[in-house]
Amino acid sequence: MFPESCGSLDVPAAHHVGPRPARGPPDGDLLVITLGYAVLRTALAALWLRAGLADPARRRTTLRFAAGVTVCQAGWLSLLLLPGTARLPGIVVMILAEVLVPVWAQSAGMTPWHPRHIAERYELFTLIVLGETVAAATVAVRGAFESGHGTGALYALAGGGLLTAFALWWLYFAEPAHTLLATTHRVHRRRFTWAYGHYLVFTSAAAEGAGLAAYADHLTGRTAMSPAAAGLAVTVPAAVFLVTVWAVHLRPHQTRGSEGVPFAVVAAGILPAAWSPAPALVTGLLLAALVAVVTLRQGRSDGQPVPE
Repeated sequence: MFPESCGSLDVPAAHHVGPRPARGPPDGDLLVITLGYAVLRTALAALWLRAGLADPARRRTTLRFAAGVTVCQAGWLSLLLLPGTARLPGIVVMILAEVLVPVWAQSAGMTPWHPRHIAERYELFTLIVLGETVAAATVAVRGAFESGHGTGALYALAGGGLLTAFALWWLYFAEPAHTLLATTHRVHRRRFTWAYGHYLVFTSAAAEGAGLAAYADHLTGRTAMSPAAAGLAVTVPAAVFLVTVWAVHLRPHQTRGSEGVPFAVVAAGILPAAWSPAPALVTGLLLAALVAVVTLRQGRSDGQPVPE
């Protein structure tokens, strides 16, 4: 575990190593990031080999994990030898290889895992990313106010951003994930669809914070983005988060097709909000309305009275 920790620390440290070249990719940063990642993943391969020695029944699965991780590390290191123009396609190939390793390895047999523990890991990471979204938006809006741009549009952005983040949080936690992982999602295909679907959840949540910050820069004239482009930076991530959470996290809980209609209506309404005078506020209000609908429906399905 300690070598893995050291490798993970190398990745953020790469952003502070030496002066960047005036043009071209930051080769020094790429080298340090790649070496740090190799250290981290090589230690992981060693742990899989150790698991194989301790668990003969699942040795085939653990050896596949160790082999897949090792081959991928050789691939990442080989990218350092490629010319700059070939690195981006190589990175795409290596990302695909990395995400396919667990699928290939566990096709030989599933490793034991606890549904509540796995669900908690994903839930905590989602909460962390949403928290970073609030923090990024707060810093951007505060900077705009400090520069003397205390306009109504900034107040709408701040209020809408908080409302959006809180609504996204509520919708994600509207249904418990561990019940799926303990029942229907123990099937190989469904389990990985749920897990890898979270890449879009995490990405869109992070992009929402960046979009709110970009819109604050647009309001203060710090960027040349058009109003529509700045608005889309706010609305598209929110719509992607909503659709993804519904598809991989909430839909399996639903028993009637009509339960997905409010999600589709709100997602369709969020996108054109980019052309409104206050995209963040409109997005937040639409999501808040969806939260109200979901909460009322859950109260009725549970047979419990909804508080007035």
